[in-house]
Amino acid sequence: MKAGLSIFFFLFSWVCFSQKVGLVLSGGAAKGIAHVGVLKALEENEIPIDYIAGTSMGGIVGGCYAAGMSPQQIEDIMTSKEFLDWVNGRVEENNRYFYYKKDEEPSFIKLNLSLDSTLNVALNTSIANDLSLNFALAETMAQPSGIAKNNFDSLFVPLRIVTADIFTQTQVVLSKGPLNDALRATQTAPFFYTPIRINGKYLFDGGVYNNFPVDVVQKSFHPDVVIGSNVSSKVYDKYPYGEDDKLISRSLLYMLLDKSDPTKIPSTGIYIQPNIKNFSAFDFAKAKALIDSGYAQAMKQMPEIKAKIALRRTCEEVAADRNKFNSRAVPITVSTISFEGFNRSQQRYLNRFFKNGKRPLHFKDIKDGYYKLISDDYFNNVYPGFLFDPATKNYEFKLARRPHNNFQVDFGGVIATRNISNIYLGLNYYSFRSILTHAQVNFATGDFYKSAQIKTRFDFPYLGQFYLEPEATFNSWNFFQGNDIIAKKFTPTVLNRVDRKYGVKLGVPIAKQAKVFLQGAYIANNDQYIDRNVLISSDTLDQLELSGLRFGVGATFSSLNRKQYPSQGKAFSISGNYFSLLEQFKPGNTSVENSSTRINHTFLQAKVSIEQYFNKGVYSSGYLLEGVLSNQPTFTNYFGTIINAPAFNPLQDSRTLLLQNFRAFNYVAGGWRNVFSIKRNLDLRLEAYAFKPLRSIAEDNNQHAKIEDRIEQLYFAGMADVVYHSTVGPISLSVNYYDDRNRQLGVLLHVGFLLFNKTSLE
Repeated sequence: MKAGLSIFFFLFSWVCFSQKVGLVLSGGAAKGIAHVGVLKALEENEIPIDYIAGTSMGGIVGGCYAAGMSPQQIEDIMTSKEFLDWVNGRVEENNRYFYYKKDEEPSFIKLNLSLDSTLNVALNTSIANDLSLNFALAETMAQPSGIAKNNFDSLFVPLRIVTADIFTQTQVVLSKGPLNDALRATQTAPFFYTPIRINGKYLFDGGVYNNFPVDVVQKSFHPDVVIGSNVSSKVYDKYPYGEDDKLISRSLLYMLLDKSDPTKIPSTGIYIQPNIKNFSAFDFAKAKALIDSGYAQAMKQMPEIKAKIALRRTCEEVAADRNKFNSRAVPITVSTISFEGFNRSQQRYLNRFFKNGKRPLHFKDIKDGYYKLISDDYFNNVYPGFLFDPATKNYEFKLARRPHNNFQVDFGGVIATRNISNIYLGLNYYSFRSILTHAQVNFATGDFYKSAQIKTRFDFPYLGQFYLEPEATFNSWNFFQGNDIIAKKFTPTVLNRVDRKYGVKLGVPIAKQAKVFLQGAYIANNDQYIDRNVLISSDTLDQLELSGLRFGVGATFSSLNRKQYPSQGKAFSISGNYFSLLEQFKPGNTSVENSSTRINHTFLQAKVSIEQYFNKGVYSSGYLLEGVLSNQPTFTNYFGTIINAPAFNPLQDSRTLLLQNFRAFNYVAGGWRNVFSIKRNLDLRLEAYAFKPLRSIAEDNNQHAKIEDRIEQLYFAGMADVVYHSTVGPISLSVNYYDDRNRQLGVLLHVGFLLFNKTSLE
């Protein structure tokens, strides 16, 4: 009898301690974050996890766990601001490099194209920027991959990642190779992310053919018990009447993905489906709530789980094993860098970003070089990775070239309730040899504003780094505008401006978000206007032509989060300029002048501008300070002087108005900005400004300009504005106030960016 009991307990103990558990994590985009809560519950309750198979976000979560991260560490990552930046295609603020940033323009759609030598054009169909995400995965998975020697069976938990080969319409199960490549491939949803090549094949999101890889974990590992966590289901149980127009663009994604089948789980296993019906596949910002949902469902089913899994592994045992695995990690020191898909001259250029051949490099050197490189739009096609060399205990950093985009088309503009609407088209072509050349042609056209600009930037990786940028710019403004939709009728401004500049700029980076520049240009401007308030059909206009040279030096930096209506970051610029101009004035019949004049003017001008925001939750406050000092002389008459004087333009429509009280040769100005985030992408802005001319420009009885020292002069401006930041730019409804007799109160609705080229004198 005793012998029989001994044999029974021996067999029971052997079964329990040999019981292996396989965990299956489905795809589901943001909803897959709920898997973290499931992992958390399992580990807290001492449920062993011996194998993992995952698809898409399930592959990401499972891969992180297999790489030696605890559920809490994964949760910390997925609830962080950095994670939101990665999935939304944003570069973190401390990794942005201002040196490559283009001048602000009103585009809101960018088409990335590849143009080959035979003029064949291919469109890049991905809509998400993956540059930060790729590097984050490479950084996070480099050491675990090194420990496992790129064998997924040697990770902290053996792993299988499911991907898809769309060309042969088959699933591809990855069991070896760099772990970051596998995780990046399994989340490559078609049309969202650019695919990467693994073993010579472009691989996509595994959910296309197998979104719930129960069969994979069974075939690869033969576990005794399978736990399946599924977050994928029908998008809607009932047709969403009334919301279908809004949802159709997102829902098309799910036509490409298999739904998870709970019947794949055998009767000996456990099927877990968190209650996440109130979440969408794009709710990455709700990561904490998603994790809580997964945790709650797993805890609810914990009695069933414990009944089917007899073996326990204490938290202390798991932590000890995890620490033992992670203790084998080797710090990331890079002894070699390989550039795949680049010729020798291009490699020499790229090497400048990585200490110009100095080896070995610390991880920070690699990260800085990578983010410097991708700050230029041309290099949005590179893909990073780290490979561990067991012999040297160092890493190789690999930078691969994916199908490149050398031709970019930008579309944009603005629609407004005043006749300041315009459309914008930008054409960009890149050529990369021993230097990087970026040629641009931009056009804007509308009743108020027209422009054409040609410029080419040559980036040289010598003497540190610098660029030369020749340009030719034509601007035309017609200030004769209509009324606001609500504001009372006002006296129109009769002014046509033609502004031409032909110049070259030299720029040098001095910090991550700052650069200094030298510039020189030839100016050829023509202004036509009248010298009274009313225009009659028989009037002839004054013509004032300015031509000559300008030379300047300056420094600028910016970390603002938006090119219009920012709410975070800061910006600073300082410049000094020398002008040598010829004024040629030909009077019209509204001028008291009887003869033409030619006068040479030389003067200096210095300007400084500072803008900064302080963010506290849903509220951001910020300030704008600006000052100008100049010995600029007056021109032949008052109106010609005032339109060519420096201007303070604090509000979004300031450049569309000729605000005489906000122009002076010398002034200080500033204001406070309050931004209330009503909901995501919807802001309420309240702004107030003051403008103080140090010496004001006034008109005497003979239409001449005179300089006055009046200490009491102070002018105010303000705005109350509701702004929605949409995919086509800001949608803004504002009430604007200016302390100006001709344009005091106005209401403006606009869709798109109200942005214009600077004038040749700015």
